[in-house]
Amino acid sequence: MSSETSIKLLIVDDLPENLQALRAILQQEDRIVFQAQSGEAALALLLEHEFALTILDVQMPGMNGFELAELMRGTEKTRHIPIVFVSAAGKELNYAFKGYETGAVDFLYKPLDIQAVKSKVNVFVALHRQRNETRLQMAELEKAHQAQAVLMEELHTAQAQLERSLQMRDEFMSMVAHELRTPLNTLLLEAELRKMQLDGGNLSAFSEQHLGKMLARDGRQIKNMIRLIDDMLDVSRVHSGRLSIRPSQRDLTAVLERVIDDLGAHASSLGYTITLNAPQRVSGYWDEFRIEQVVVNLLNNALRYGLKKPIEVTLTTDAHNAVINVKDYGVGISTQDQRRIFDAFERGSHNDAYSGLGLGLYIAKQLVEAHRGEITVSSRLGEGAVFSVILPLAQVDRAGA
Repeated sequence: MSSETSIKLLIVDDLPENLQALRAILQQEDRIVFQAQSGEAALALLLEHEFALTILDVQMPGMNGFELAELMRGTEKTRHIPIVFVSAAGKELNYAFKGYETGAVDFLYKPLDIQAVKSKVNVFVALHRQRNETRLQMAELEKAHQAQAVLMEELHTAQAQLERSLQMRDEFMSMVAHELRTPLNTLLLEAELRKMQLDGGNLSAFSEQHLGKMLARDGRQIKNMIRLIDDMLDVSRVHSGRLSIRPSQRDLTAVLERVIDDLGAHASSLGYTITLNAPQRVSGYWDEFRIEQVVVNLLNNALRYGLKKPIEVTLTTDAHNAVINVKDYGVGISTQDQRRIFDAFERGSHNDAYSGLGLGLYIAKQLVEAHRGEITVSSRLGEGAVFSVILPLAQVDRAGA
């Protein structure tokens, strides 16, 4: 049996022959018997080991058994150890009474009754083993309780996340239905109007000039629906880890010029002007399509919340990065909202006047981070917002979002 599982006993007597005799009585395979010939030596052992029982001789030079017992009872580590006194003195000295006063559990007189000693020690060994098992069980119960508490916390968190997911799903489906219904209703009304014109023989409504406007309106509505579907597909790619970039050498200035030119007519129709300030040509390794997507999302966000005030796009560089700033002078974003607007299905304003699925900034953030870049916002309510996109100039590997 290992020393870690063996029961430890301590016998204290100033006479070696007494120690030898008592050791012979107590020694068993599952026990380790320690010996001390003085109170000082015994105290050192008591502070080092955990004993199931201590058997003390009363009459010892220096520190006697009673004094050692009083020290044991006054020390936290040793006060619980059972003490059995042994004495060769006559019963008339009333040592037993004093022994019990000092906290002894038993008092034996020499010569010792071997069977009685064995029986008493067996009882204390069994009690110590039972106490250890109980302590171990309590520790296991406490560990199980803590594990259960952690599990319950995880279950509560999972339940809250599930409830949030279900709420987001319902909100998402409602937003998708609302956002898709607008262009679809417009197309349906246009189709019904054209059918009425055809049924009434009013072919002048389909002249080259009118037909061009019809196609332009249809194209805008179809593009809106395609944009919504693309956003939903990108979110799905992000969640499945399949959103990737394909970087190549690109002129970022040219990308910004093209995006602003493409959005110019739409911005003008909404009462906006978009200007680009790019003092120098900036080249680097980026996925052109994805960078266009980021800038378009930021500009669409500015067109949604910019209060028809000018929108400014600037392009600068530092030693390692290209920096795109998109600045508007619109409603602004509160500090609290700035922490959530890059999450999926979150919008800068909960006002129904500002439509959208709340995916643009979320997708932009994923695309920028796929380029090993960073996107930030600086804003105050009523003072507009500046979105900054920081893109490394050095080439990056194709990266999953």
